[in-house]
Amino acid sequence: MATENAKIGAVTALIRDAIDYRDALATDRKKAREYFDGKTDIIKFDEGRSRAVSMDVREALKKVLPSMVRTILGNEKVVEYQPTKEQGDAQAEQASDFVNLVVLNECGGFRAIQDAIHDALLVRNGILRWFVDERRAVKVSTHTGLDEMQLAELVSGDDVEVLAHTANPDGSHDVKIKRVTALREVKAEAVPPEEWLIHSDATDIETATLCGIHRCYTRADLIAMGYDRERINELAEAGEDDDEDDERRPSKVETSEAGESERSLQEVDYYCVFVRIDADGDDIPELRRMVFIGGTNESNLFEDDYWDEAPFADLASERRPHQWEGRSLADDLMSIQDVKTVLIRQTLDNLYWQNNPQPVVQEGAIANTKAVVNPQFGEPIRIRAGTDVRAAYGFQPVPFVAKESFAMLDYWSKEVTDRTGISDASSGMEPGALQNMTAKATALIETAGIAQTELMVRNIAEGLRRFFKGLLKIIIQHQDRPRTVRLRGKWETFNPRSWDADMDATVNVGMGAGTRERDMMMMQMVIGLQEKLLVSMGPDNPFVKPENLYSAVVGMTAAAGIKTPSMFFTKPDPQEVEAKMQAMKNRPTPEQQKAQAQIQIEQVKAQNAAQMKQLDVQVQRDKENAQMQADLQVKMAELDKDAAKEAQRISFEREKLAHDAQMKRDGQRGRVVHVGGRSAE
Repeated sequence: MATENAKIGAVTALIRDAIDYRDALATDRKKAREYFDGKTDIIKFDEGRSRAVSMDVREALKKVLPSMVRTILGNEKVVEYQPTKEQGDAQAEQASDFVNLVVLNECGGFRAIQDAIHDALLVRNGILRWFVDERRAVKVSTHTGLDEMQLAELVSGDDVEVLAHTANPDGSHDVKIKRVTALREVKAEAVPPEEWLIHSDATDIETATLCGIHRCYTRADLIAMGYDRERINELAEAGEDDDEDDERRPSKVETSEAGESERSLQEVDYYCVFVRIDADGDDIPELRRMVFIGGTNESNLFEDDYWDEAPFADLASERRPHQWEGRSLADDLMSIQDVKTVLIRQTLDNLYWQNNPQPVVQEGAIANTKAVVNPQFGEPIRIRAGTDVRAAYGFQPVPFVAKESFAMLDYWSKEVTDRTGISDASSGMEPGALQNMTAKATALIETAGIAQTELMVRNIAEGLRRFFKGLLKIIIQHQDRPRTVRLRGKWETFNPRSWDADMDATVNVGMGAGTRERDMMMMQMVIGLQEKLLVSMGPDNPFVKPENLYSAVVGMTAAAGIKTPSMFFTKPDPQEVEAKMQAMKNRPTPEQQKAQAQIQIEQVKAQNAAQMKQLDVQVQRDKENAQMQADLQVKMAELDKDAAKEAQRISFEREKLAHDAQMKRDGQRGRVVHVGGRSAE
């Protein structure tokens, strides 16, 4: 079994190898940052000449970074977890919601991912780290107008120290307290490349012999992290070694006669490394977490324990086969930036010479040569007497040859697109240069650029997959109690301790590498196809489920740049969906509905025919009644006419009888009178 000294010696050698490897790459990183910042001295210039710098590295990165960040971080669910065991779907869905909507916002995950992507594009690799931050924090607060009970409750506890207390005449109390609390939070960060350590022979983090971080913490920070105060104060200050790399050299605080406050600000080297080493003599290397502070000797070892995995993930936009180190945009563009910088400077110098031509002066002909060398507005140039002005003073003509540079600048700009695939089209903007092309040519150029950008996104997503898997494990390990949070307007309780720590992770990168219009068009096509399947095969078809349709709607809102689709669409409740689907199953099929509709139509027709027949009978009956009424009226009229005639006849007969009777009476009265007149016949 290897002795402790031998183990420490082996780890120290590995750390030294990783530091040398890091320092060897520091020159490339420094150069890439200088090109990104457009330092004027990256290419030598003559005094008085143009110092302009082409910013190709910066332009390319700023074109592609927003598109990549939108692709990965623009979704409501950046990551989705998949169960590895049966009946684990509910846990996977809960884990996805908890990590996306709670943890990433609290642990600084969004900023860390964006910074790591930036590092990957500029300095080849971006490093993500996840950890549990355990430290003590001091909080000072002032409270006024407290009664006795409130004061007693406030100052109770061993972690509270009363800094000031005033008893007011009205019986209230004013108090100033200091509370020391123990914080325990899951954190994520992008490790600066100058602090990253990895063995030079490593091809990935999973199998690396050594990886970790080397940074500087103040003594106060280390004590707050829980390390022993006396041991920390005895350690040497960081940066005392002459071979310390300039890229990460801390600002040194003088230690001579330094007070306690000054000493607490002094920085100390901190090494947190994960080493694969056979420490127990079973000939099998185990992963160990070792923390060295102030150096890498045995006396500087503060922590040494078995560990399950190194909590790091590396992002690379372009992978190099069989190597850990990737390739950046700067590697592709720095040479182009050099050429374009020279062309731009020469073009500007040519313009400068044309705008300020070189004077030609006949020796001794100018009385005030200062007016020629340093001309001032309105100052005359005095020509000596007897000298021809045109011969004494003139300007050396400068031909404008810089126009030939414009074609070369266009060529090298095209070379940028050919090398990286980055253009206005692939950056999510409609390129004005394509406005006069055919739609097919524009689509081909845009697709070619987007394809390379999508490959970069896929490479980044592969590194993020390890990050999210590790983040879930550390949440399950250290979330020791259930937690209730508000999600989508509802309070939900999460208990990560019961989740499966081996769940797989998928980073959602289905859209965003191209333009928003392209993404929305794709989602419209998906939703249209879903609608056709739902209409033709019903909601219980094997191809499209209600949750699939909701995901498509969320994807559409994400493509439109809306991060909160819950404001516009409600996620379907599985129980409610199941109830509706059961109700729909009891509904007749389209054929049955058609047959029922036909039966109903026949029934309606029969009812209408019966009603028409009944109406015809009623009409005929009404017609007969009307005819009977008419006939009756005719007969009544005839009877009335006959009765009138009979009455007239009877009246005539009566009058005749009366007349006859009257005539008879009149005749009898005449005879009597005659007889009486004669007294005798």
